[in-house]
Amino acid sequence: MPGFEIFSKEERKEVEDVLETGVLFRYGFDQARQGHWKAKTFEKEFAERLGAGYCHLCSSGTAALSIALASCGIGAGDEVVIPPFTFVATIEAVLNAGAVPVFAEIDETLCLDPEGIEPAVTSRTRAVLPVHMCGSMARIEAIKQLCDEKGLILIEDACQAVGATFNGKALGTFGHMGCFSFDPVKTITCGEGGAIITDGRELYMTADAYTDHGHDHIGDDRGLEGHPILGTNFRISELNAAVGLAQLRKLDLILEKQRSHKKAIKAALSEFSEISFREIPDQEGDSATFLSFFLPDESRAREVADEFAQTGVDGCFYWYDNNWHYIRQWDHIKTLKSAAKLPVKLLESCPDYNKLELPKSDAIMSRTISMLIKLSWTEEEISQRIEKIASVLTR
Repeated sequence: MPGFEIFSKEERKEVEDVLETGVLFRYGFDQARQGHWKAKTFEKEFAERLGAGYCHLCSSGTAALSIALASCGIGAGDEVVIPPFTFVATIEAVLNAGAVPVFAEIDETLCLDPEGIEPAVTSRTRAVLPVHMCGSMARIEAIKQLCDEKGLILIEDACQAVGATFNGKALGTFGHMGCFSFDPVKTITCGEGGAIITDGRELYMTADAYTDHGHDHIGDDRGLEGHPILGTNFRISELNAAVGLAQLRKLDLILEKQRSHKKAIKAALSEFSEISFREIPDQEGDSATFLSFFLPDESRAREVADEFAQTGVDGCFYWYDNNWHYIRQWDHIKTLKSAAKLPVKLLESCPDYNKLELPKSDAIMSRTISMLIKLSWTEEEISQRIEKIASVLTR
């Protein structure tokens, strides 16, 4: 990853198709677009690739999360169980829906611990939103079973795990809806883009309308379309969709390269007894965007992360201090600091996130380093990287 490493003639061809017609808007202008429907084509091919009934392309992964929450009826005062290790958009989407994020512990998959979810469930809980972090999967079957038993909505944040599977079934297809991101650093990219998938026709129809100001998209005259619900503007442009379409058709090649490169680096790391690896419930289904591993304790993890940086082992992340992905550093979330008053602040049960304690997650994240797996590495570059890694771990 990311997909921009292999931009080439295929992306240019798809974009040129759009520019030649002058139709950048994803709806209407049927004759002028000369048969080019990039967003619709992406949706069809993505649904087929993942084995989903329906797909709707949108403007970002953040938008996809908001669309999924709205389509599933998650709103004011509803509680949504989420992990503390995620991209901040997961939390923003829940808060912007008027719902309440409830944090539960992760396990060594680096995703929600199924056993940590139940203690977080209350009478106000409506949904569970596991995040398939860093290219691999949560214990999604156990999470789905728990949601089914408790009558909870399951929405999968698979924004970082496109192409990953569990027992042959695509991540994002286990829940009521699955969410994906195609931003600049994702496995396949539109520049800016996202998608939801679902097997539920009613959920899809709601998502399709909600994304575009409530338009029902019936008929071929946009001005005559009905508006069954209120919505917003989370549309994607044909230009972004065009880039993503070319990238989608390269997904298998991307996964093959990532898995090969990760295998080589993991084999080298396996030689060091102090290293243990993130638990992956289905190794065959790992999309291999990251290699995540544990050091014996926080002190050693910090030391190794610093020495990797000094030695030129780039693309390594010590999430425990990261401003983007772990709640420990998110003071604006803990204090609910926002541009305008958030609906959650009107609730008598508004949580005090400053008092949040997640000792199991802290113990895991304080020992974790994740290494980005690049598509563009040559065999020589992989060998040089392994030498640098070994030089650090043998000191």
